[in-house]
Amino acid sequence: MSKVNKVEMEEFLSREFPQASFLLESFDEDSVTIRRKVGVADLRPGGTVSGPTMMSLADCAIYVAILREIGLVALAVTTSLNTNFLRKPVADKDILGVCKILKLGKTLAVGEVTIYSEGDDRPIAHSVGTYSIPPNK
Repeated sequence: MSKVNKVEMEEFLSREFPQASFLLESFDEDSVTIRRKVGVADLRPGGTVSGPTMMSLADCAIYVAILREIGLVALAVTTSLNTNFLRKPVADKDILGVCKILKLGKTLAVGEVTIYSEGDDRPIAHSVGTYSIPPNK
């Protein structure tokens, strides 16, 4: 099984998920980084990025990282997602999620995502998620 490259992934996401609110930043050897542009709709009172916005970024990062490894399987689905919020994000900066796959089995995959505000190397959140991989037909 060969890895999906960045161009193939962007084409897949454009076709299958045109509503996606993130951009693929990089496909490193062992990680995937995605960017979420933060707008007014993503903020909560107090001028911080909302938890659901950060969790959505984490979920998408894990999805992309898994599909890069297994191929473009649209029906891989989240079975769990646990997020720890570590510090207040910068409200006027994009957020970046860096995902590494911890386990890739035949039916389940586990990934971890560290989320940062653009330009700051201190993590704002950390997520671990599990995906169910549909059987090959």
